[in-house]
Amino acid sequence: KAMAIPEKAVITLDAMKMLDPCRLKPDSMETERIVTVLDETIAKLEMSSLIPRIIGSLDRFADMLGPEITNSLIEHQKLSKEMEHLLASSGEEDAMRAEEQRGRLCLLEQRLKCSVRNVLRLLLANPSLCQALKYEAWARESPAEVFIKAFGEFRNFMLERLLTSPMEEEEKIQFMEEISLQVKKNTEAITALQAELAAAIRTREEEIHKKDNVIKDLKTSMQDLAKDCKAGIQQIKQEGEKQQKEELQASQARCARLQQDIQQLGAQLNALVLEHRASELALRTRNCRLEREIVNWIQKYDTDMGEKQAEYEEVHAAYVEEKAQLSLLTEKHAVLLQEYSQIEEERRTHQMQKEQALKELNAMTLAATRIQAFWRGYLVRSLFKSKRKKKKKGKGKKAKK
Repeated sequence: KAMAIPEKAVITLDAMKMLDPCRLKPDSMETERIVTVLDETIAKLEMSSLIPRIIGSLDRFADMLGPEITNSLIEHQKLSKEMEHLLASSGEEDAMRAEEQRGRLCLLEQRLKCSVRNVLRLLLANPSLCQALKYEAWARESPAEVFIKAFGEFRNFMLERLLTSPMEEEEKIQFMEEISLQVKKNTEAITALQAELAAAIRTREEEIHKKDNVIKDLKTSMQDLAKDCKAGIQQIKQEGEKQQKEELQASQARCARLQQDIQQLGAQLNALVLEHRASELALRTRNCRLEREIVNWIQKYDTDMGEKQAEYEEVHAAYVEEKAQLSLLTEKHAVLLQEYSQIEEERRTHQMQKEQALKELNAMTLAATRIQAFWRGYLVRSLFKSKRKKKKKGKGKKAKK
């Protein structure tokens, strides 16, 4: 016991020093960037989990949010309802329209993601509004709360891993392995001793009712067994210490090799960091140049759209004026068309009357022609008849003479 207590105290102290990540501080820009990205992701997750609550009470938050964010939330609500309707009706469609349904679903999913990013961009641009919304719309759905809590634990785990150097990680793993091995050995020894003790007790209980001499022999054998156990424990302890020394020497040699490897990898890491920082600077320069070009294009677009708007307003004003003139001319055309129809009707009536009169005139002319022909024939016959009578009278006078 006097030996076990100091060893236990030393092991506990080493474990406290080795397993405590709070004693480390972030000393690299990459670590700070990763932690910043994780914190921003947690903030976005918290705000995105509040969006359904805000949409459900949009009338109450409209004055606080402003028109732009309110319109974005209304558009997001429409897309959500359309997605729910599409998912509800996807099982009712036939197999021939399944491909078209999947295409519409993918397109709608992309639009919904863009809508969520737009809403988060507008909300996170105003930190005071985000704090007010967290205070007002504090209730979240249970799955979202569980996911945010799990992501926070993941952030703490990543911070602990980033703050732990590879050497400390290796030492921690090695220390845990040594503790596990020692515990395993102690457990095996205790189990063996307990098994031997249980066998001796059973033997004693079986023979206690037989003979007193046997009891004395058992006591003697138990004493011998205790001595043998102590000797075995001492031998196991010596072997364990010897093995521990050997493993310590091997571990020190391995640590020396690993230290050399760590130095080489550290040099490579520094070279890669310098190279990546140079590439990052070049990419940042290019990004700034592209942002300036985008701003210029946006300004040019605004100018062109202003000119197009002015031109559109002029064309619209001319269109309205021409439309009014067209309406007036249409009314005049309707009046003239009615007058023209009346004139055409009068012309048609006059033409029919004229044709009727012409027919009557032709009939009267034909009748007059026939009457005249009949009359001429009558006159000619009358004339020939009178001439024949005169000739007959002249012949009669000559005969009398």
